[in-house]
Amino acid sequence: MLLIVYTKGAELPKISTKLTKSTQQLCKKAQPRLLVMVSPAIALAFLPFIVTLLIRYRHYLVLLYRAVLVAWLRDRLTGTSREQRAFQYLLAHAIPGDPHHILQTFDQWCYHCEHLSCVGPDKGRIVERVLLERAPLRVLELGTYCGYGTVLLAQGLPPGARLYTIEGDPRHAAVAEKVIRLAGFSEQTVELIVGPSEEVIPRLREKHGLVNANLVFMDHWKRCYLRDLRLLESHQLLAEGATILADNVLFPGAPHFLQYAKTCGKYHCKVHRASLEYFRAIPDGIAELRYTGTH
Repeated sequence: MLLIVYTKGAELPKISTKLTKSTQQLCKKAQPRLLVMVSPAIALAFLPFIVTLLIRYRHYLVLLYRAVLVAWLRDRLTGTSREQRAFQYLLAHAIPGDPHHILQTFDQWCYHCEHLSCVGPDKGRIVERVLLERAPLRVLELGTYCGYGTVLLAQGLPPGARLYTIEGDPRHAAVAEKVIRLAGFSEQTVELIVGPSEEVIPRLREKHGLVNANLVFMDHWKRCYLRDLRLLESHQLLAEGATILADNVLFPGAPHFLQYAKTCGKYHCKVHRASLEYFRAIPDGIAELRYTGTH
């Protein structure tokens, strides 16, 4: 037993809270060892979760690899874009003047060579059915890209119909122009307009002679779907009973566009569920809107 006697007036001993140099050095040496011991335990704890995510989203990782990484590497190695490479493949394998065979050749390229964000054969059949049912005389396409959707639309047009297609990227438009003419469609049937859709739409009537459209096919930037739909409304470019088809509304998705179409009271809206172009394991859909013109 230890007794401490305190005498009145005497100073209490000071207690230091600072660590000595030897103690600090010991702590520094011990800290990395502690981290090394803890880190593997944390990694092992998260390993089942990481493996589950990889298995669940493996198809999206394959899409990322094919659509982004492979294209980037080949762009650097060849000095050409994947759209240009696809056109060279068409020249070598497709039958000029045969739209159906050109689409089939496109599909072969996308399945076996490189991925292109075209509407593809599965959702393409939905577009073909709508064309057959509606027989539109004035068609507007937003997002020409490399011309796949344009050829798909043009081959299903009734006699005397005209297709206006808008592409914002001049490089894609240059490829699309060649594809459209290779398929055998003249400028009287298909007019390709190069420029941002938000700038082109307001002058479609005055500059290009489009009074209104019976069918609109949207396959450009998904974030622009709603903006461009409202532009078409405000400039009265939708004919009574017009049909609007919008691709990729589920993946990558256009939620604001779908919400507006379902709640604004101007459209009858339904979504045809399908798979993503050239990736059957990834769900997607194409929206079909029927314009009623009511508010």
